[in-house]
Amino acid sequence: MSNALMSRVLFALLLLFAATQPVWALNDDPTELVRQTSEQVLQEVAKNKQELTESPGKIYLLVDDIVLPRFDFTRMSRLVLGKHWKRASTAEQSAFVEQFRELLVRTYATALLNYSGQEIKYLPTRMVDGASDVMVNTEVQEAGGPKIPINYRLYRTEDGWKVYDVVIDGVSLVSNYRSSFASQVRRYKLKGLIAKLEARNNRDK
Repeated sequence: MSNALMSRVLFALLLLFAATQPVWALNDDPTELVRQTSEQVLQEVAKNKQELTESPGKIYLLVDDIVLPRFDFTRMSRLVLGKHWKRASTAEQSAFVEQFRELLVRTYATALLNYSGQEIKYLPTRMVDGASDVMVNTEVQEAGGPKIPINYRLYRTEDGWKVYDVVIDGVSLVSNYRSSFASQVRRYKLKGLIAKLEARNNRDK
C-alpha cells in the first residue's frame, strides 16, 4: 500500500472510530450514522488531543474499544481471503480474523492524531426501501488538494449497520489486502501468513 493511499485510508477509518453504541445501533439511516459518527470522533479527538499526544498508548486502547462494534471483521476477513477462507479450518479462520483485526486496529490507531481540519461533504445515498447493503459516499477536501472520494460499504445486521469495506479514491481496502495477502498465502500458506501477522502485531505492541 502506497504512503499516499495509506494516509487516505487512515483518515477514512478515523471518521468512523467513534460514536457511542446507541448512535451506531439505533440509527437506521446509514448516511446520517456516518455523519454523526464523524462529528463525534472529531470532537473527541479535539477534546483529548493533549492527553492522547502525551500518552500515545491510550490511542490503541481507545481504538480497540470502539472499532470492534463498528466493523464486521469476520465478513471483511472472509472477503479478503476469498477462496482461501473456505479452504481454511475453523481454527485458522478464527486466528486470521483475530490477527487481521489487530493489524487494522494498530495500523490505523495513529489516525486519531492526524486530523487537520479537512472538510467532509456527505453525498446523497441511493437506497431502496428494505435494502440490506448500501454505499455511503463522501468527499474529503484536503487543503490545497483535490477532493478525495471516500465511500463506505455497510450492510444491515440485527445490531444496526456494519462497515465491511472502505473505498478510497476508487481503491477498495478489502481488495487491496486481498491482493497483498493472496501472494503471501501462495508463498507461505495461510498458516504462514497468520504467523507473520502475529509477529508484526506483537512487534508493534
